[in-house]
Amino acid sequence: MTRIGKARTALVIGGGIAGPVAAMALRQAGIEAAVHEAYDHTADGVGGGMTIAPNGQNALDAIGAGDLVRAIGTPVTAMGLRSWTGKHLARFAPPSRLPSSQFVWRADLYRAIYEEAERRSVPIHHGKRLTGTTGTGSGVTAHFADGTHASADILIGADGIRSTVRSLIDPAAPQPNYAGLVCFGARMDRSEMPSTDGVMYMCFGKRAFFGYQVFDDSSAVWFVNLPHRAPMTVAEAQAIGAEEWMRTLRTAFADDRTPALEMISRTGVGQLLITGPMENMPRVANWTHGRMTLIGDAAHAASSSSGQGASIAAESAVELARCLRDLPYDQAFAAYEQLRRPRVERIIKLGARTNSNKTAAEVGRALRELVMPATMKLINPEKMAWQFDHHIDWDATAAPLT
Repeated sequence: MTRIGKARTALVIGGGIAGPVAAMALRQAGIEAAVHEAYDHTADGVGGGMTIAPNGQNALDAIGAGDLVRAIGTPVTAMGLRSWTGKHLARFAPPSRLPSSQFVWRADLYRAIYEEAERRSVPIHHGKRLTGTTGTGSGVTAHFADGTHASADILIGADGIRSTVRSLIDPAAPQPNYAGLVCFGARMDRSEMPSTDGVMYMCFGKRAFFGYQVFDDSSAVWFVNLPHRAPMTVAEAQAIGAEEWMRTLRTAFADDRTPALEMISRTGVGQLLITGPMENMPRVANWTHGRMTLIGDAAHAASSSSGQGASIAAESAVELARCLRDLPYDQAFAAYEQLRRPRVERIIKLGARTNSNKTAAEVGRALRELVMPATMKLINPEKMAWQFDHHIDWDATAAPLT
Protein backbone atom coordinates (compact mmCIF):
# COMPACT_ATOMS: atom_id res chain seq x y z
CA MET A 1 0.00 0.00 0.00
CA THR A 2 1.29 3.45 -0.95
CA ARG A 3 1.84 5.63 2.06
CA ILE A 4 0.38 9.12 1.78
CA GLY A 5 2.92 11.71 2.82
CA LYS A 6 3.07 15.42 3.42
CA ALA A 7 2.70 17.76 0.47
CA ARG A 8 5.89 19.42 -0.67
CA THR A 9 4.51 21.32 -3.67
CA ALA A 10 1.19 23.03 -4.39
CA LEU A 11 -0.65 24.66 -7.28
CA VAL A 12 -2.88 27.55 -6.23
CA ILE A 13 -5.59 28.35 -8.77
CA GLY A 14 -6.74 31.97 -8.56
CA GLY A 15 -4.72 35.17 -8.30
CA GLY A 16 -7.16 37.46 -6.53
CA ILE A 17 -6.45 38.03 -2.85
CA ALA A 18 -6.93 34.59 -1.27
CA GLY A 19 -4.61 32.85 -3.75
CA PRO A 20 -1.43 34.86 -3.11
CA VAL A 21 -2.13 34.83 0.65
CA ALA A 22 -2.41 31.04 0.51
CA ALA A 23 0.83 30.76 -1.48
CA MET A 24 2.68 32.93 1.05
CA ALA A 25 1.31 30.84 3.93
CA LEU A 26 2.29 27.61 2.19
CA ARG A 27 5.81 28.86 1.58
CA GLN A 28 6.08 29.78 5.26
CA ALA A 29 4.98 26.20 6.00
CA GLY A 30 7.85 24.90 3.86
CA ILE A 31 5.70 24.01 0.84
CA GLU A 32 6.67 25.27 -2.60
CA ALA A 33 3.64 27.04 -4.08
CA ALA A 34 2.87 28.84 -7.34
CA VAL A 35 -0.24 30.83 -8.26
CA HIS A 36 -2.01 30.38 -11.60
CA GLU A 37 -4.44 33.13 -12.60
CA ALA A 38 -6.93 32.87 -15.47
CA TYR A 39 -6.70 36.48 -16.63
CA ASP A 40 -3.67 37.47 -18.68
CA HIS A 41 -3.21 40.73 -16.76
CA THR A 42 -3.25 41.96 -13.19
CA ALA A 43 -6.38 43.49 -11.64
CA ASP A 44 -4.86 46.86 -10.78
CA GLY A 45 -7.48 49.52 -10.13
CA VAL A 46 -10.35 47.02 -10.08
CA GLY A 47 -13.00 46.79 -7.37
CA GLY A 48 -14.50 48.85 -4.58
CA GLY A 49 -13.82 48.88 -0.87
CA MET A 50 -13.92 46.34 1.92
CA THR A 51 -13.20 46.00 5.61
CA ILE A 52 -10.59 43.68 7.01
CA ALA A 53 -11.85 42.66 10.43
CA PRO A 54 -9.60 42.08 13.47
CA ASN A 55 -9.70 38.32 12.83
CA GLY A 56 -8.55 38.83 9.25
CA GLN A 57 -5.67 40.98 10.40
CA ASN A 58 -4.78 38.31 12.95
CA ALA A 59 -4.67 35.65 10.23
CA LEU A 60 -2.36 37.82 8.12
CA ASP A 61 -0.21 38.54 11.18
CA ALA A 62 0.38 34.79 11.47
CA ILE A 63 2.34 34.96 8.21
CA GLY A 64 3.87 38.38 8.83
CA ALA A 65 1.53 40.24 6.47
CA GLY A 66 -0.86 42.09 8.79
CA ASP A 67 1.04 45.36 8.50
CA LEU A 68 0.19 45.42 4.78
CA VAL A 69 -3.43 46.10 5.72
CA ARG A 70 -2.71 48.57 8.48
CA ALA A 71 -0.39 50.57 6.19
CA ILE A 72 -3.10 51.17 3.59
CA GLY A 73 -6.23 51.00 5.77
CA THR A 74 -8.36 53.50 7.64
CA PRO A 75 -9.76 52.40 11.01
CA VAL A 76 -13.46 51.61 11.30
CA THR A 77 -14.12 51.84 15.02
CA ALA A 78 -17.87 51.19 14.98
CA MET A 79 -20.92 50.62 12.81
CA GLY A 80 -23.87 52.95 13.18
CA LEU A 81 -27.33 51.95 11.94
CA ARG A 82 -29.86 54.55 10.84
CA SER A 83 -33.35 54.52 9.36
CA TRP A 84 -34.39 56.41 6.23
CA THR A 85 -35.65 59.19 8.49
CA GLY A 86 -32.18 59.63 9.98
CA LYS A 87 -33.24 58.02 13.25
CA HIS A 88 -30.44 56.32 15.17
CA LEU A 89 -31.23 52.61 15.42
CA ALA A 90 -28.09 51.06 16.87
CA ARG A 91 -24.34 51.26 17.18
CA PHE A 92 -22.06 48.32 17.61
CA ALA A 93 -18.35 47.61 17.63
CA PRO A 94 -15.99 44.78 18.53
CA PRO A 95 -14.88 44.81 22.18
CA SER A 96 -12.34 47.55 22.87
CA ARG A 97 -9.66 44.95 23.65
CA LEU A 98 -9.56 44.11 19.92
CA PRO A 99 -8.00 46.25 17.18
CA SER A 100 -10.26 48.22 14.85
CA SER A 101 -11.39 46.89 11.53
CA GLN A 102 -9.58 48.52 8.62
CA PHE A 103 -11.31 49.93 5.56
CA VAL A 104 -9.23 49.32 2.45
CA TRP A 105 -9.75 49.81 -1.25
CA ARG A 106 -9.60 46.43 -2.94
CA ALA A 107 -7.17 47.73 -5.56
CA ASP A 108 -4.76 48.92 -2.85
CA LEU A 109 -4.96 45.61 -0.98
CA TYR A 110 -4.49 43.62 -4.19
CA ARG A 111 -1.39 45.60 -5.11
CA ALA A 112 0.10 45.36 -1.60
CA ILE A 113 -0.39 41.59 -1.48
CA TYR A 114 1.03 41.12 -4.98
CA GLU A 115 4.10 43.15 -4.13
CA GLU A 116 4.62 41.18 -0.92
CA ALA A 117 4.19 37.87 -2.76
CA GLU A 118 6.76 39.02 -5.28
CA ARG A 119 9.12 40.03 -2.49
CA ARG A 120 8.77 36.51 -1.05
CA SER A 121 9.51 34.98 -4.48
CA VAL A 122 6.03 33.52 -4.96
CA PRO A 123 5.55 32.80 -8.70
CA ILE A 124 2.27 34.21 -10.10
CA HIS A 125 1.49 33.07 -13.64
CA HIS A 126 -1.18 34.92 -15.65
CA GLY A 127 -3.18 33.71 -18.63
CA LYS A 128 -3.61 30.27 -17.04
CA ARG A 129 -7.32 29.47 -17.26
CA LEU A 130 -7.92 26.04 -15.75
CA THR A 131 -9.78 23.59 -17.98
CA GLY A 132 -9.27 20.32 -16.15
CA THR A 133 -7.06 18.18 -13.94
CA THR A 134 -5.67 14.67 -14.01
CA GLY A 135 -4.27 12.54 -11.23
CA THR A 136 -0.78 11.19 -11.59
CA GLY A 137 -0.87 8.76 -8.68
CA SER A 138 1.71 10.74 -6.78
CA GLY A 139 0.31 14.17 -7.60
CA VAL A 140 -2.12 16.23 -9.66
CA THR A 141 -1.70 17.95 -13.01
CA ALA A 142 -3.58 21.12 -13.97
CA HIS A 143 -4.39 21.70 -17.63
CA PHE A 144 -4.81 25.26 -18.91
CA ALA A 145 -6.63 26.74 -21.90
CA ASP A 146 -3.36 27.91 -23.47
CA GLY A 147 -2.27 24.28 -23.88
CA THR A 148 0.20 24.27 -20.99
CA HIS A 149 0.06 22.24 -17.82
CA ALA A 150 1.61 22.18 -14.35
CA SER A 151 1.97 19.45 -11.73
CA ALA A 152 2.35 19.35 -7.95
CA ASP A 153 1.51 17.21 -4.96
CA ILE A 154 -1.78 19.08 -4.32
CA LEU A 155 -4.03 21.69 -5.93
CA ILE A 156 -5.88 24.44 -4.06
CA GLY A 157 -8.85 26.25 -5.59
CA ALA A 158 -8.86 29.93 -4.66
CA ASP A 159 -10.75 30.86 -7.81
CA GLY A 160 -13.76 32.62 -6.37
CA ILE A 161 -17.50 32.26 -6.24
CA ARG A 162 -17.67 30.74 -9.74
CA SER A 163 -14.85 28.33 -9.02
CA THR A 164 -13.75 25.94 -11.74
CA VAL A 165 -11.95 23.83 -9.13
CA ARG A 166 -15.20 23.45 -7.16
CA SER A 167 -16.94 22.00 -10.22
CA LEU A 168 -14.02 19.61 -10.78
CA ILE A 169 -14.17 18.44 -7.17
CA ASP A 170 -17.94 17.98 -7.40
CA PRO A 171 -19.75 18.40 -10.74
CA ALA A 172 -23.01 18.67 -8.77
CA ALA A 173 -21.73 21.54 -6.61
CA PRO A 174 -24.12 24.50 -6.31
CA GLN A 175 -23.80 27.79 -8.10
CA PRO A 176 -24.32 31.20 -6.46
CA ASN A 177 -27.84 32.56 -6.01
CA TYR A 178 -28.85 36.13 -6.75
CA ALA A 179 -29.66 37.94 -3.48
CA GLY A 180 -32.05 40.47 -5.03
CA LEU A 181 -29.65 43.41 -4.77
CA VAL A 182 -27.44 45.26 -7.27
CA CYS A 183 -24.42 47.01 -5.76
CA PHE A 184 -22.71 50.32 -6.43
CA GLY A 185 -20.08 52.46 -4.75
CA ALA A 186 -17.82 55.44 -5.12
CA ARG A 187 -14.64 56.96 -3.76
CA MET A 188 -14.90 60.69 -3.06
CA ASP A 189 -11.61 62.55 -2.83
CA ARG A 190 -13.34 65.51 -1.17
CA SER A 191 -16.80 65.09 0.26
CA GLU A 192 -16.97 68.55 1.90
CA MET A 193 -18.56 66.76 4.87
CA PRO A 194 -17.38 66.41 8.47
CA SER A 195 -15.54 63.27 9.51
CA THR A 196 -17.65 60.46 10.94
CA ASP A 197 -14.84 59.88 13.46
CA GLY A 198 -14.18 56.28 12.50
CA VAL A 199 -17.85 55.25 12.33
CA MET A 200 -19.21 53.62 9.18
CA TYR A 201 -22.91 54.33 8.92
CA MET A 202 -25.43 51.89 7.47
CA CYS A 203 -28.74 53.46 6.46
CA PHE A 204 -31.84 51.39 5.81
CA GLY A 205 -33.33 53.65 3.17
CA LYS A 206 -36.92 53.81 2.08
CA ARG A 207 -36.09 52.17 -1.26
CA ALA A 208 -32.44 51.07 -0.97
CA PHE A 209 -29.60 50.52 1.50
CA PHE A 210 -26.86 53.16 1.81
CA GLY A 211 -23.53 52.92 3.63
CA TYR A 212 -20.89 55.59 4.05
CA GLN A 213 -17.87 56.79 5.99
CA VAL A 214 -16.22 60.20 5.86
CA PHE A 215 -12.53 60.19 6.76
CA ASP A 216 -10.55 62.85 8.59
CA ASP A 217 -9.20 64.39 5.36
CA SER A 218 -12.76 64.82 3.99
CA SER A 219 -12.36 61.93 1.56
CA ALA A 220 -15.19 59.42 1.78
CA VAL A 221 -16.61 56.14 0.60
CA TRP A 222 -20.24 55.32 -0.07
CA PHE A 223 -21.99 52.22 -1.32
CA VAL A 224 -25.51 51.21 -2.25
CA ASN A 225 -27.41 47.93 -2.27
CA LEU A 226 -30.36 48.54 -4.57
CA PRO A 227 -33.24 46.03 -4.61
CA HIS A 228 -33.72 44.73 -8.15
CA ARG A 229 -36.09 41.85 -8.73
CA ALA A 230 -34.65 40.43 -11.95
CA PRO A 231 -31.21 38.75 -11.77
CA MET A 232 -28.50 40.74 -13.51
CA THR A 233 -24.87 40.01 -14.33
CA VAL A 234 -22.06 42.50 -13.78
CA ALA A 235 -21.79 42.99 -17.54
CA GLU A 236 -25.51 43.66 -17.87
CA ALA A 237 -25.44 46.17 -15.02
CA GLN A 238 -22.44 47.95 -16.50
CA ALA A 239 -24.04 48.02 -19.96
CA ILE A 240 -26.87 50.18 -18.61
CA GLY A 241 -24.28 52.86 -17.96
CA ALA A 242 -23.28 55.03 -15.03
CA GLU A 243 -25.39 58.01 -16.08
CA GLU A 244 -28.62 56.00 -16.05
CA TRP A 245 -27.76 54.32 -12.77
CA MET A 246 -26.97 57.67 -11.14
CA ARG A 247 -30.48 58.87 -12.05
CA THR A 248 -31.91 55.69 -10.57
CA LEU A 249 -29.92 56.11 -7.35
CA ARG A 250 -30.92 59.75 -6.92
CA THR A 251 -34.56 58.73 -7.28
CA ALA A 252 -34.14 55.85 -4.82
CA PHE A 253 -32.89 58.18 -2.08
CA ALA A 254 -34.97 61.25 -2.90
CA ASP A 255 -37.13 60.91 0.23
CA ASP A 256 -34.42 59.80 2.68
CA ARG A 257 -33.22 62.12 5.40
CA THR A 258 -29.67 60.76 5.35
CA PRO A 259 -26.53 61.98 3.51
CA ALA A 260 -27.27 59.57 0.64
CA LEU A 261 -28.71 61.99 -1.89
CA GLU A 262 -26.11 64.67 -1.11
CA MET A 263 -23.17 62.28 -1.50
CA ILE A 264 -24.52 60.69 -4.67
CA SER A 265 -25.20 64.11 -6.19
CA ARG A 266 -21.63 65.23 -5.45
CA THR A 267 -20.20 62.15 -7.15
CA GLY A 268 -19.20 62.44 -10.79
CA VAL A 269 -20.59 59.91 -13.24
CA GLY A 270 -17.06 58.70 -13.96
CA GLN A 271 -16.51 57.90 -10.28
CA LEU A 272 -19.39 55.44 -9.98
CA LEU A 273 -18.36 51.82 -9.43
CA ILE A 274 -20.96 49.37 -10.75
CA THR A 275 -19.99 46.25 -8.84
CA GLY A 276 -23.01 44.23 -9.92
CA PRO A 277 -25.27 41.69 -8.25
CA MET A 278 -24.96 40.62 -4.64
CA GLU A 279 -24.95 36.84 -4.53
CA ASN A 280 -25.37 34.17 -1.90
CA MET A 281 -23.48 30.91 -2.16
CA PRO A 282 -25.39 27.82 -0.98
CA ARG A 283 -23.58 25.41 1.31
CA VAL A 284 -20.77 23.63 -0.53
CA ALA A 285 -20.98 20.02 0.57
CA ASN A 286 -17.62 18.86 -0.77
CA TRP A 287 -14.55 21.02 -0.25
CA THR A 288 -12.11 18.24 -1.06
CA HIS A 289 -11.60 15.43 -3.53
CA GLY A 290 -8.38 13.47 -3.80
CA ARG A 291 -5.51 15.92 -3.95
CA MET A 292 -7.70 19.01 -4.45
CA THR A 293 -9.33 21.34 -1.94
CA LEU A 294 -10.95 24.79 -1.79
CA ILE A 295 -10.42 28.02 0.13
CA GLY A 296 -12.06 31.43 0.21
CA ASP A 297 -15.17 32.19 -1.85
CA ALA A 298 -14.74 28.94 -3.76
CA ALA A 299 -15.61 27.08 -0.53
CA HIS A 300 -17.44 29.60 1.65
CA ALA A 301 -18.56 32.80 -0.03
CA ALA A 302 -19.86 35.21 2.59
CA SER A 303 -22.09 38.06 1.47
CA SER A 304 -20.45 41.48 1.49
CA SER A 305 -23.06 42.32 4.14
CA SER A 306 -21.10 40.20 6.59
CA GLY A 307 -17.98 42.37 6.30
CA GLN A 308 -16.01 39.14 6.67
CA GLY A 309 -15.41 37.72 3.19
CA ALA A 310 -11.73 38.63 2.80
CA SER A 311 -11.03 38.01 6.49
CA ILE A 312 -12.34 34.45 6.60
CA ALA A 313 -10.62 33.74 3.28
CA ALA A 314 -7.31 34.75 4.88
CA GLU A 315 -8.10 32.59 7.92
CA SER A 316 -8.75 29.54 5.74
CA ALA A 317 -5.59 30.08 3.70
CA VAL A 318 -3.45 30.20 6.84
CA GLU A 319 -5.18 27.30 8.60
CA LEU A 320 -4.86 25.10 5.52
CA ALA A 321 -1.14 25.85 5.27
CA ARG A 322 -0.67 25.07 8.97
CA CYS A 323 -2.46 21.72 8.59
CA LEU A 324 -0.44 20.82 5.49
CA ARG A 325 2.77 21.68 7.34
CA ASP A 326 2.06 19.13 10.07
CA LEU A 327 -0.03 16.36 8.50
CA PRO A 328 -0.15 14.13 5.41
CA TYR A 329 -2.25 15.96 2.82
CA ASP A 330 -5.38 13.80 3.19
CA GLN A 331 -5.40 14.24 6.99
CA ALA A 332 -4.56 17.92 6.55
CA PHE A 333 -7.55 18.50 4.26
CA ALA A 334 -9.88 16.78 6.75
CA ALA A 335 -8.50 18.66 9.75
CA TYR A 336 -8.71 21.96 7.87
CA GLU A 337 -12.36 21.44 7.01
CA GLN A 338 -13.20 20.40 10.56
CA LEU A 339 -11.57 23.59 11.84
CA ARG A 340 -13.17 25.92 9.32
CA ARG A 341 -16.63 24.75 8.28
CA PRO A 342 -18.63 25.47 11.49
CA ARG A 343 -17.18 28.97 11.82
CA VAL A 344 -17.59 30.11 8.23
CA GLU A 345 -21.10 28.72 7.90
CA ARG A 346 -22.15 30.61 11.03
CA ILE A 347 -20.78 33.86 9.56
CA ILE A 348 -22.46 33.20 6.20
CA LYS A 349 -25.80 32.69 7.96
CA LEU A 350 -25.48 36.07 9.67
CA GLY A 351 -24.70 37.78 6.37
CA ALA A 352 -27.73 36.21 4.69
CA ARG A 353 -29.94 37.52 7.50
CA THR A 354 -28.59 41.03 6.94
CA ASN A 355 -29.37 40.76 3.22
CA SER A 356 -32.99 39.92 3.99
CA ASN A 357 -33.21 43.07 6.13
CA LYS A 358 -31.95 45.17 3.23
CA THR A 359 -34.79 44.02 1.01
CA ALA A 360 -37.50 44.36 3.68
CA ALA A 361 -40.88 45.74 2.58
CA GLU A 362 -42.61 48.69 4.24
CA VAL A 363 -44.07 46.67 7.12
CA GLY A 364 -40.69 45.05 7.75
CA ARG A 365 -38.97 48.46 7.80
CA ALA A 366 -41.45 49.82 10.31
CA LEU A 367 -41.03 46.78 12.57
CA ARG A 368 -37.24 46.99 12.40
CA GLU A 369 -37.24 50.67 13.33
CA LEU A 370 -39.56 49.98 16.24
CA VAL A 371 -37.80 46.94 17.64
CA MET A 372 -34.10 47.34 16.81
CA PRO A 373 -33.16 50.17 19.23
CA ALA A 374 -34.53 48.29 22.24
CA THR A 375 -33.15 44.95 21.07
CA MET A 376 -29.62 46.28 20.55
CA LYS A 377 -29.53 47.65 24.09
CA LEU A 378 -29.96 44.11 25.38
CA ILE A 379 -27.10 42.66 23.33
CA ASN A 380 -23.82 42.14 25.13
CA PRO A 381 -20.98 43.03 22.71
CA GLU A 382 -19.02 40.06 24.02
CA LYS A 383 -21.66 37.74 22.57
CA MET A 384 -20.76 39.01 19.11
CA ALA A 385 -17.03 38.92 19.76
CA TRP A 386 -16.70 35.37 18.43
CA GLN A 387 -16.61 36.78 14.89
CA PHE A 388 -13.67 39.09 15.56
CA ASP A 389 -11.77 37.46 18.43
CA HIS A 390 -10.48 34.51 16.45
CA HIS A 391 -6.82 33.73 16.83
CA ILE A 392 -4.74 31.34 14.72
CA ASP A 393 -1.80 29.95 16.64
CA TRP A 394 0.64 29.34 13.81
CA ASP A 395 3.16 27.68 16.12
CA ALA A 396 0.65 25.10 17.43
CA THR A 397 0.87 21.68 15.82
CA ALA A 398 -2.21 20.80 13.78
CA ALA A 399 -4.04 17.76 15.05
CA PRO A 400 -5.59 15.09 12.81
CA LEU A 401 -9.36 14.74 12.52
CA THR A 402 -11.04 13.52 15.69
